[in-house]
Amino acid sequence: MAGPPLLLTALRTLKAPTLSSASVRIISPAQSRAVGSLHPAWWRWCPERTLQLSSALSAGHNKWSKVKHIKGPKDEARAKMFQKMSMMIKVAVKEGGSNPDMNVYLAQLLEQCRNKNIPKASIDTAIKNAENSKPASQYMFEVRGPGGCLLLIEVLTDNNSRTNQDIKRLLSRNGAMLSDGARKNFNRTGMVVVSGQDVTSERALELAIEAGAEDVQEAEDEEEKPVLQFVCDINNLRAVRSSLEALGVKVVSAGVEFIPRTLLLLEQEQLEAASTLIELLSDCPDVIKVWDNIQAPS
Repeated sequence: MAGPPLLLTALRTLKAPTLSSASVRIISPAQSRAVGSLHPAWWRWCPERTLQLSSALSAGHNKWSKVKHIKGPKDEARAKMFQKMSMMIKVAVKEGGSNPDMNVYLAQLLEQCRNKNIPKASIDTAIKNAENSKPASQYMFEVRGPGGCLLLIEVLTDNNSRTNQDIKRLLSRNGAMLSDGARKNFNRTGMVVVSGQDVTSERALELAIEAGAEDVQEAEDEEEKPVLQFVCDINNLRAVRSSLEALGVKVVSAGVEFIPRTLLLLEQEQLEAASTLIELLSDCPDVIKVWDNIQAPS
């Protein structure tokens, strides 16, 4: 995203007689400045809330752009992207069936596939393969990586022994090890991602309040296009998504994410080692996603 990250804090004291005061935790990477409040009607109906627009804590691929170029040729990147989408489709079918009209998660994934110009025939094949696939296990590895960084590795496999051996081999060869309790350093939360094109910072904060989100963060997608991540309680995920769509916002994706409670700043050598490990893990066919608590380089 061009230019320095824009950090804004909107402090809203919105109290109602029948509502208890609720405070939203602020994750402030730098000094923020206040912006004006919304229409006074909000004062009567909303509990006390604190929102901000900040750089995303759980930064994705773009976090590593200043470390080294890891995206590779476009054809290779596209193949990896479709492999991951196929795996996520498999997870969705496993949990809710193959009918997108009855499976919201699957419907969201199919929408993402269309947005990424994946051919319909390839999507249909992925759904059919998911229906006919062997029973699979989905679970998480908790890891301590180079420099003491923490990783969560979500996998989906029909062969636990093979996957365990593959993951442990990658860890041991890249300065990492299994670490029980690493998950406690992450918050499991809902996240709705929308296009950030032509959305001002003030409007993003207004959308967050109107939709019932707890936070809104700036980020970039795989193609380095600006997106906004609306963080919310998992139980409110569907409601926040629906509210944003009703407000005319184009939703890119919605799902569960693991956001680190605190970030860890690594030395350059450690950062390069961690990026190499995460890239290798992401290329593993059984890995769905890798989360980390590494602070993006400035």
